[in-house]
Amino acid sequence: MRIITLAFLLCVASVSEAAQMPLSVLPGGAVVYKPVQSIRERKFADLVQQKTDFSCGAAALATILRQAYWLDVNEEQIIEGMLAHSDQNLVRVQGFSMLDMKHYVESIGMRARGYRVANETLSEIKIPVVVLMDIRGYKHFVVLQRVHDGWVYIGDPVLGHKRYKLDDFVKGWNGIVFAVIGQGYDKANALLDPPLPLTAKNRVNAFSPVPDAELMDFGFIQSDFF
Repeated sequence: MRIITLAFLLCVASVSEAAQMPLSVLPGGAVVYKPVQSIRERKFADLVQQKTDFSCGAAALATILRQAYWLDVNEEQIIEGMLAHSDQNLVRVQGFSMLDMKHYVESIGMRARGYRVANETLSEIKIPVVVLMDIRGYKHFVVLQRVHDGWVYIGDPVLGHKRYKLDDFVKGWNGIVFAVIGQGYDKANALLDPPLPLTAKNRVNAFSPVPDAELMDFGFIQSDFF
């Protein structure tokens, strides 16, 4: 028994930030493991992290393309693609713009749509979109994942999953959403069901995919679903 207990304790001590946590020890010494997720991994689950000072737009766009369309792209590839259609000197000073993102999206055969949305209708957005926030004077692209029950759920390339009270969000938002439209959209993609803060006790509500009719309001066409 002492040997089994010691083996269990040694396994616990060896668990890193994200690993297999030993759950129990079976007769004979076999250890049952349970996958665990570190706080950092949970914070950035399904998001592409920003790696440079000016690439928040590329990281936000990569997040949507990877999660909503299952495209095998990364931040670096999108940066290169957007630089091919932009003023590189201007990008180094101001970062990428929604126009740069539009040119890139169209270059890979998809469509880009920009919409001005009233604050009171923000909850009607049913797809993940890129939005520009002003955070203490710093212009920053993030992914707006969903709006529910007075909360805005954001995928931030620097800070990870965040949520803001609607009134606080609109204070730093420019009122425009940038949507990526095309074939292969996953109506049940993970961005529409973001993780809640670790202190939350329950999920906001049961997630269900968005009907085709509602997606067509954002610019999708019937052939995009086949």
